[in-house]
Amino acid sequence: MSKFQSFRAFMAQAGRLALPYFQSDQKWKARGLLFAIIALNLAGVYMLVQINDWNRVFYDALQNKDQPVFWHQLGRFTYLAFAFIIIAVYRFYLTQLLQMHWRDWLTQHYMTRWLANKAFYQLELARFSKGDSAPPDNPDQRISEDANMFTAYTVSLSMGLLNAVVTLVSFVGILWGLSGDFGFSFNGQSYNIPGFMVSMAVLYCLVGSVITHYIGRPQIALNFKQQRKEADFRHHLIRVREYSESIALDKGEPVERQQLGGRFSDVLSNYLALIRAQKRLIWFTTGFGQAAVVFPFIVAAPRFFSGAIQLGQLMQVASAFGRVQDSLAWFVDNYSSLAEWRATTDRLTSFEASFKALQGQQAGKPEVGASDGGLQVADLSLALPNGQALLAAKDLKVLAGDSLLLKGPSGSGKSTLFRALAGIWPWSQSHITLPADFAERGMFLPQKPYFPNGALRHALAYPKAPEAYSDVELQQALRDALLPQLADQLDTADTWGQKLSGGEQQRLAIARAFLKKPRWLFVDEATSALDEKAEATLYDKMGELVKNSNGALVSIAHRPAVAAFHNKQWTLEPGAGAQQPFQVVAS
Repeated sequence: MSKFQSFRAFMAQAGRLALPYFQSDQKWKARGLLFAIIALNLAGVYMLVQINDWNRVFYDALQNKDQPVFWHQLGRFTYLAFAFIIIAVYRFYLTQLLQMHWRDWLTQHYMTRWLANKAFYQLELARFSKGDSAPPDNPDQRISEDANMFTAYTVSLSMGLLNAVVTLVSFVGILWGLSGDFGFSFNGQSYNIPGFMVSMAVLYCLVGSVITHYIGRPQIALNFKQQRKEADFRHHLIRVREYSESIALDKGEPVERQQLGGRFSDVLSNYLALIRAQKRLIWFTTGFGQAAVVFPFIVAAPRFFSGAIQLGQLMQVASAFGRVQDSLAWFVDNYSSLAEWRATTDRLTSFEASFKALQGQQAGKPEVGASDGGLQVADLSLALPNGQALLAAKDLKVLAGDSLLLKGPSGSGKSTLFRALAGIWPWSQSHITLPADFAERGMFLPQKPYFPNGALRHALAYPKAPEAYSDVELQQALRDALLPQLADQLDTADTWGQKLSGGEQQRLAIARAFLKKPRWLFVDEATSALDEKAEATLYDKMGELVKNSNGALVSIAHRPAVAAFHNKQWTLEPGAGAQQPFQVVAS
């Protein structure tokens, strides 16, 4: 792909990311703010043209020692400056408002897509896939940082480019008229270059832009890598905090210190390469900018000393040249920002592509039955993310009144079967018929439950709002789950996933079941951290719960004592060959 084709492809990607906001339900607000910002940019350029004309009159008055004109022009400058200040302030304010509203919409848009159809879960699963199609890492960074950077850079760079183009169009005519012609002789022939200052400005900035691109090009890849390495380092810090107890018990601090140190060294190593690349670019851009200060005076000096122009015209030429040069040098001045914008756009594009890739492998929605009140699975085939066959079954049924134990060796696919029944495992093929009330009255209890930080009542009622239950119901659920010591702590805020022991966390998850009273209850090693007495008590209560609801209890457990609370079993047995999937045998 040529550089031009690559640029076109990139701009198409940026357009696909930017356009949805301006076509959304907030389109009129977005378009109104954008129109206002454009109008203020045009007004700002108009004021610069007026100030450029003021330069000529003011400095001519100084040269001619014309005191009345001098004081009059000072008064004129006062209202020109006041108008320019108002325009600059509201241009900044409205630009920030547009960025804020756009970031709000884009962040909400990605959060919705990330949390819809279990995409957040399936993106994590897809990391175990083989090949180059793995999803982008750190989706939290894409949603929080990249969405912010993309909107900020897109607005600032696009408005900056618009301002540069309008300024160039406005001042190039002024500079053309003021610069005069440049005549010279070569090989006996006379040549005349009209608008010499314009030609010099274009040549000056063209050379500068080409050199800037070749010096600054490595920054695009370095910015991309910097964001990834920063996110990896931050992610590992979070993991140490989440697993602090396990690390402390294993005395794993030296290992974590080494791993964190290695990741931070990667951050610093890439950052050092980035600042070295920026240093090389700054060497050139700073020299380029400083030379631009005196360049118009050098070119226009012969006409001034010959008397062709006065001081006011010289200053106007310098001012107009500066505006034209600034406009043409927009690429030079914004190269670092363009490199960061390019890297951010690439990251969001890959994030967007990951959602589209999921559409081709979404787990099929189970067909909801309405008659027999049971769960049926036909022609089930489960695979691992790498495509390897894991589990197969021809015909499975769970009817009202069943209490079923799922047994099998570790790694045989017991939990994966639960995930398929829940509709969150994308690598499955089956025909699943669920009871009509399964969406409302089906519940899965994992071995490692999740609790949001905050008040205990929020952790207990999750994912529903705690207002859906009375304090009496919440407290009774805790007592039924053998957590009476927490019954008076409903409004205590804490990190319950870290404060509670493993057994207490499992009991709190079971308390949710007692609170919500599901009809179809799936328990995946949800009592593995409990003593046998507590496990037996809670299994008695869970069995009574589903019996009273005319439902079913399906459990995964390794302890032999749990079998006493079930009247049926599914056993996962190895296939005939090494590469054959496990088979589900009902008994």
